[in-house]
Parts: sequence; structure tokens; C-alpha cells
Amino acid sequence: MSIQWYPGHMTRAKKKAEEALEFNDLVIEVLDARIPGSSTNPMIESLRQARQRPHLKILNKSDLADPFITSQWLDYFNKQTHTVALSLSAKDIREVKKILLICQKLAPHRGTTVKPLRILIMGVPNVGKSTIINALKNKRIAKVGNEPAVTKMQQRIELNDHMILTDTPGMMWPKITNELDGIFLAASHTIGINAYDELETALSLYDVIKDTYPDILSAHYKIEFPFPKDEKFLEHIASARKFVIKKGELDIYKAAVTFLNDYRQGLIGKVSLESPSSRITMLQKINEGEGKK
Repeated sequence: MSIQWYPGHMTRAKKKAEEALEFNDLVIEVLDARIPGSSTNPMIESLRQARQRPHLKILNKSDLADPFITSQWLDYFNKQTHTVALSLSAKDIREVKKILLICQKLAPHRGTTVKPLRILIMGVPNVGKSTIINALKNKRIAKVGNEPAVTKMQQRIELNDHMILTDTPGMMWPKITNELDGIFLAASHTIGINAYDELETALSLYDVIKDTYPDILSAHYKIEFPFPKDEKFLEHIASARKFVIKKGELDIYKAAVTFLNDYRQGLIGKVSLESPSSRITMLQKINEGEGKK
């Protein structure tokens, strides 16, 4: 299942971000802590490196992710040049405030009333940028919504008398080459709903979670080993929650949407869909496959 989503406004957003980087001192990239690899936008890294700007990677929604896997991602990112990684939940204002201290350390030559520290915040859609901005400012100034691509234009925000933040629209990249990236982004509600099939995405998500977190899945959905295969799992949810359509037929579409929402809201438990090692393995398999063509 190939998933692609690149709305027209994102081309303009990329151009504006490229222009803004010239006048900003560092880049904050917000990631989804459940899928740090898949939610890393390669265009952002390319733009940042071209301008040689230091980089703060924020693994947001850490309250929904497996803390053991999140610690692996932090180690992985912190080994990268000119990069600092931090995990947090944007709902915890005390954690969000740590961002400003790290930014100051990354660009110690800026941060006065004469030379304010200029920060560009970027990321794929719906990873929580606006919630972080509102927490930093202690004021609702960025529009928040539980859907991708709420922010459409850049916004300049004076955080205090020595720090200026530029918010950018959530940006995807033109072509998602790794199939799992598309699935993980869709399952995590980063991609617009019209770009993917919810039933197929739910089944793909089920395949991953039943292999990596079988106990969590068993406990939440009251299923026993061996787990049901494919749509039988959705039928189990539909039956247990009495999702039926005409003539008593089970509504597996509603079950699929419910399963996706259970994952997105953390109702299943703390789940990470990828680790640094699993992502490296995935990319190696893809490269090997390309080499055989």
C-alpha cells in the first residue's frame, strides 16, 4: 500500500522555510516520539545542513511512546553532528520550558535584546508544534487542531525580549519512498485522511503491534494467543463493541477507525512503531531490493 500526500501549499511552505533559514540561528524539528524516523522530514535536514544551522530535535508525544525505545532514539540523535535531542509531552508546560535553555546553549552567540536568538520551528503535520508554541508563549497564539495541516502560513512570535520564534506550516516531502513510513504516518494521524485507506492502515498497524507489543494488545482487546489474522481481528473488535450495520453484519470499517483512534490516543498503551535498529534494518532491505531491480 503506497501512501502519498503533498498538498499544494507545502511547496510554498518549503520555499518560505528555505528563505527564513537565512535569517534564523537554529532549527527546532518536532517529531512524533512513536515514529521518530518516519516523522523526520528529509527536506528539513537538507535545508538545515545547507545553512549549517544547529538542530534541536524534539520527540513530542513521549507520553504515548515506549520510554525504553524513546531513550534509544535520544541516544541515536544525540550522536549526530550539531544536534541535540529532547523527549517531552507538549501537555507538560514544565517540560516545554526546557526548550529555551537548550536553544540558548546551541546558539550562545545570540540571545540579547540587541541580538535576539532567532529560532525556526519545523516538522511534519500534526506532531504538536502549535501546542509547544502556545506553551512557550504561555498564550494561545498558534492554532491547534487534531488534524494534519492546520497551520498554512508562517508566523513570527516574540517569545520574550531576546528570543524570536518563526512557526512554519507542517511540511511533508514530495514522495514517500518507504512504504512503512507512509503507513506509520497515516496511522499516527500525520497524513490527510483522503490520502489513505483506513481499513488497510489499521490492518498494517495491527501487524506491527501484535509482533512488538502482543501482551498490551491482548490485555486491551481481550484476545488470546494465537491472535486472529487480518480482518478477523477487526471482526473481534466489532463484535465486542457491538458495531453492526444492517442485517446484523459486523461493521469492520468502524472497528478499523476505532483501532486507529485507540492507538492515536494511547488507549492501547505506550507503543513505539519503530526503533533505530528496526529502521536501519528496514532501510537496508529497501536498498537491497532496489539493488536487485
